[in-house]
Amino acid sequence: MRRITSTLIRWSATVLLGSAVSLSASAEPIRIGAMPVGSGWYVAAAAIKKTLESTASGLDVEIIARGGGIANPMVVQQGKAQIALSNVATSQWAMNGELLYAGKKAPDIRSLVGGLNPVFIGAIVRNDYMKENGFKTLKDILESGKPVHIMMKPPGSNIPPAVDVILKAHGSSVQKVKADGGGIIQVDSSQMAGMIRDGRVDIFFDTILRGHPTIQEISLTGDVSFIDLSPESIAALAKIGIVKGDIPKWFDIQKETTIGGDYGTHLIANKSLPDDVAYKITKAVVEHMDQLAAEFPAWKAFIREKAASPEKNGIPLHPGAIRYYKEIGLL
Repeated sequence: MRRITSTLIRWSATVLLGSAVSLSASAEPIRIGAMPVGSGWYVAAAAIKKTLESTASGLDVEIIARGGGIANPMVVQQGKAQIALSNVATSQWAMNGELLYAGKKAPDIRSLVGGLNPVFIGAIVRNDYMKENGFKTLKDILESGKPVHIMMKPPGSNIPPAVDVILKAHGSSVQKVKADGGGIIQVDSSQMAGMIRDGRVDIFFDTILRGHPTIQEISLTGDVSFIDLSPESIAALAKIGIVKGDIPKWFDIQKETTIGGDYGTHLIANKSLPDDVAYKITKAVVEHMDQLAAEFPAWKAFIREKAASPEKNGIPLHPGAIRYYKEIGLL
């Protein structure tokens, strides 16, 4: 009898210990890298948190309210977040230690869901500058040898590396622009509209999003137009993961859709994230996209059938995501 009782006690202790470990593991929150409170990606991360916690996933999610498109791949690589929102192009740069990352690699990042929404780079020109010089295209501007004053965000943004590639595609560079009598002006968003309005800038490269306040102000107060990125630029950008994209007619200064580059957006994870957790997250995001898009409208552009495609992910998929996509016939 004592032997049976002793065995039961040991068995019970083992079960209770196992349950405690399981509860402890399940209580560990999944940290998602986003951006500061008030940003679009914070809203997007909040929508993911709500969806994951309201489904049968049993996951607890904590939002990291800092970071961004450049920082988030490294945040995931370093284990400060298990998952994060990122741009497809910058994830590729980070994995390879290229461009902005200057040799600091993120080899352990993996993609969960691709094609969340496009993030465009586009160009806006002063109409008077084009008329005065008889220019029609971006190729005309960059290969003319005439002075051009180019405006973009400061170093640290994903725009300057793309502009370097665009210049190189036309046999130019920052140094050549300056040697030809032009200039490179890198200022924050609050100064951009004034620079265009005062005629101190001829062409402006920036991230183009629907309703973007800086672009909206520039389009209303400056005599400007969108200009297509050239075929040469698009081909060169594709080599660093920025694919061709048609910018919808979002602003009055657009006569039609404009050709730009698309950095892409996806949800990434560290490869150490357990496969079953990665599976649950991938499944929840893909299958509740209507709900997510209601809270973050940019995701209305999501196309389920492309969620697993290489061009929408840019980096290898996590094994847990692969399992889900095979289940639904996308792989």
